[in-house]
Amino acid sequence: MAHALYRLGRLAHRRWPAFLVGWLLVLVAIGGVATTIAKPMSDSFTIPGIPSEQAMELQQELFPGADDPLTTPAGTVVVAAPEGERLSDPANAKAVENLLTELRQVPQAGDPEQFVNPVAADQGVTQQYLAAAQENGTPKEVAEANAAVVSPLSEDGRAGLIQWTFDAKSVTDVEPATKDAVHAAVEDARDAGLEAAATGSGLQGMPEMGVTSELIGIGVALLVLVLTFGSLVAAGLPILTALVGVGTGALGVVGATAFFDLSTTTPILATMLGLAVGIDYALFILSRYRTELRETGDREHAMGLAVGRAGSAVVFAGLTVIIALAALAVVNIPFLTAMGLAAAGTVLVAVLVALTLLPAILGALGGRAFAGQIRKDRIVEEGATTDNGGTRWARAIGAHPVVAVLVTVLALGALAIPAKDLSLALPTDSTAAEGTSQREAGDLIAEHFGEGQEARMAVVVDAREVEDPRAAGAAFGEVAAELGALDGVANAQVVGVNESGQGGQVLVTPTTSASDPATEELLHEVRDRVPQFEEATGTTIGVTGLNAIQVDVSEKLQDALVPYLAVVVGLAFVLLMLVFRSVLVPLTATLGFVLSTLATLGATVLVFQEGLFGLVDGAPLISFLPILMIGIVFGLAMDYQVFLVTRMREAYVHGDSAHEAVVDGFRHGARVVTAAAVIMISVFAAFVLQPDNLIKSMGFALATAVLLDAFVVRMVLIPALMYLLGDRAWAMPRWLDRLLPDVDVEGEALTRRTSAAPAEERVPV
Repeated sequence: MAHALYRLGRLAHRRWPAFLVGWLLVLVAIGGVATTIAKPMSDSFTIPGIPSEQAMELQQELFPGADDPLTTPAGTVVVAAPEGERLSDPANAKAVENLLTELRQVPQAGDPEQFVNPVAADQGVTQQYLAAAQENGTPKEVAEANAAVVSPLSEDGRAGLIQWTFDAKSVTDVEPATKDAVHAAVEDARDAGLEAAATGSGLQGMPEMGVTSELIGIGVALLVLVLTFGSLVAAGLPILTALVGVGTGALGVVGATAFFDLSTTTPILATMLGLAVGIDYALFILSRYRTELRETGDREHAMGLAVGRAGSAVVFAGLTVIIALAALAVVNIPFLTAMGLAAAGTVLVAVLVALTLLPAILGALGGRAFAGQIRKDRIVEEGATTDNGGTRWARAIGAHPVVAVLVTVLALGALAIPAKDLSLALPTDSTAAEGTSQREAGDLIAEHFGEGQEARMAVVVDAREVEDPRAAGAAFGEVAAELGALDGVANAQVVGVNESGQGGQVLVTPTTSASDPATEELLHEVRDRVPQFEEATGTTIGVTGLNAIQVDVSEKLQDALVPYLAVVVGLAFVLLMLVFRSVLVPLTATLGFVLSTLATLGATVLVFQEGLFGLVDGAPLISFLPILMIGIVFGLAMDYQVFLVTRMREAYVHGDSAHEAVVDGFRHGARVVTAAAVIMISVFAAFVLQPDNLIKSMGFALATAVLLDAFVVRMVLIPALMYLLGDRAWAMPRWLDRLLPDVDVEGEALTRRTSAAPAEERVPV
């Protein structure tokens, strides 16, 4: 591999015009195709085969045209009169009518008759329930109680719900102008003296990212690169190539929507990874290029050596990231698989850019690659074996390796303890960020209609096997009565019977909110009782609804964590054995990652689930955060392992002792790995400034994971273990050594042809 990459680096450097034009054509072609075939992204988190999805299929069989709560583009505006007043008061009634008029005129509003005054709707619901009660003998007080539960008007008459379905095929087809018009109507209602907020699937979706977070990350990266290279030109090159990679990857993600159902979080993930690994990979190759220039005046040869040596490490580091992301497919969750594959594609682009575009740009720059220097390269003046911060740090760790291991393991273990209380859920109005319309609507609904309003379950009863129609009707009522008697249920009632009388729907309203663990426990209790109900009534029963779907998705994701981690670690372990020709080095690398991952989960639980520091209100973590974090950070952690430890192995195979090999690895790799980690942390941490809690938590978790893994595990634990293992670290059973192909990541097979330029003609960098 080293020889092939050496030739690729030389070719790209020598034929730089062709490579630059080639990348330009690639960008134009991908952009043209992507914008032509692209389809809207979605926010659906469904998983085929989960109980709630099966129940929904049953519901649609019995009630054709029944709405899917995740895909139906619904809208809800909650309005409330000032304290002590009612919506029926003249001034408030006028404000509500004006609001309804504006909503009817919203683009994609659909049938105007959907928009009904909550006061008028309440009267109609009450009359309907009382009339039905007279026919079937239901007590009046029961009918009134049931009517109050489904009424769009609160019991005190102060708050009301205006609900409708947009004239759009799905939630992704609701135009931004439509959402803006709804929010403008809500603002007018507020100006008229009402409390008002809008929510609903048709109004939600990931917020626009803008460029603030990216610019902050890029700004910090530029500062770090300037300090690393001491050159303004060299500092700008990794950022330039990373932006090309991000652009290409993002366009690829857009084009992939024609073939995959991608969620709106996918571009965010691609941006985070594209910037982070793109800068890192270019940084490693550019740093090695500068090192090779100290030995030869032949820039083309130096470029070949840099790509042959550091490029080999980049390829395998990229492969670990790609493996971790592509392995999301084994979880068998469609939206997560698509997200992982799209992100893996972005990483692949970053690798190709670092191996081909960067050498081409350096070929075009020639002797100006390290121009604009703000400090001299002191390493050239002092010699290649001079001590620096990396060597001093390595020797400090080597003086007390046992202490370093114990302190690191205990510290990470203590930080991991809160992870045992990990709770996962999908976003709801009640967990949305403070100040958002969704959060305001959720708070108003909980205040005036009860916390269980948005946590309702739809229990579908299939009585097609029941021969007597009267027995079928009785079965519906029996199921409702049994469910209504459960602790934690505020109300359970039959809300629909199909035309044949063989299908019924029971609406169950909990006393607790969608994010309350008690609601999840109630869902499981209802499902536990289903076999009993089915046997007693001769029916088939399923439980669905938005909250049930979200719980099922979260549980499936949580159950997938351990097998996913096993697959990723197993595949990466084999890959790292190829890289290091060792068993113990990959073992310590993966065990260190497990420690840093658990510690990161613990820290994220403390800050985002328990609300430590007041950064956000405490709420369950987004369901797919842990599994995505594992996939992303495992690959990135192995990046640092590869870049740092390959320099150790390079020194070891060239005759250094195991102890000195650790020092030499830090001499050449510590500064670059530190710079890469700081860049990665800054890119991820910048997303904590986003208002959306999902993006905020992802940025925090990824930044914390890189911080702990790079600076605690790779910079403290790994060198301490390498000191303790000594020569045993590089041992490999002969039979296994014969089985594994020799990929020569450190470029041992490449000879330094420094005769291309005498020492006195070495290039100043």
